[in-house]
Amino acid sequence: MDFLKDLNPVLQMLVVMSVFSLLPFMFCCMTSFLRFTIVFSMLKTALGTQQVPPSIVIIGLSMILTFYTMSGVFQKMYEYGSGPYQSSKNIVLAIEQGSKPLKEFMMKQTRESDLAFFVELSHKTPPKSPEEINMWEVAPAYILSELKTAFEIGFIVFVPFIVLDLIVANILLALGMFMLSPTIISLPFKLLIFIAVDGWALIVQGLVQSYN
Repeated sequence: MDFLKDLNPVLQMLVVMSVFSLLPFMFCCMTSFLRFTIVFSMLKTALGTQQVPPSIVIIGLSMILTFYTMSGVFQKMYEYGSGPYQSSKNIVLAIEQGSKPLKEFMMKQTRESDLAFFVELSHKTPPKSPEEINMWEVAPAYILSELKTAFEIGFIVFVPFIVLDLIVANILLALGMFMLSPTIISLPFKLLIFIAVDGWALIVQGLVQSYN
């Protein structure tokens, strides 16, 4: 991005507007929002409650938790970017400096094997330091790592509900109640157990602590 620093201010503004158009993608895929939404969606599927809670509630909760877990990163991004902009009025430089805390956050959550794969695709020679790895090499590796982590957590969440479904199905089969749907019968028991163990709090606390 060094060549962008010397661009005409008008062209710099066009670059900035292009970056702003990517903000929804960056928020959804380059923050903790990705893990939260996947786990909560899999939890809703495991419970079998169909449209409860509504998707807007899951997205809202994921957004709030994202700002909660990443408030420190966002604060550093502002501090890193505001200084260069105030001193040089160079928007591109401010974006480059301000993105460093986000890159550091993603690298902490990214598996080495995923990062190494994308680095090898982009570099003819291995980078000597993490500073030589750019954002667009870290981002896809981070997304892959988050998808794997989220599915691992979703599997752990899913297993108890599957076991309960199997128990209810075997009981109905033993009683000869073939016409009853095991899913409908097991749903109240799922909700009862989930409420009894304070499931929402456990999952939210576990997800938040997974970023500490």
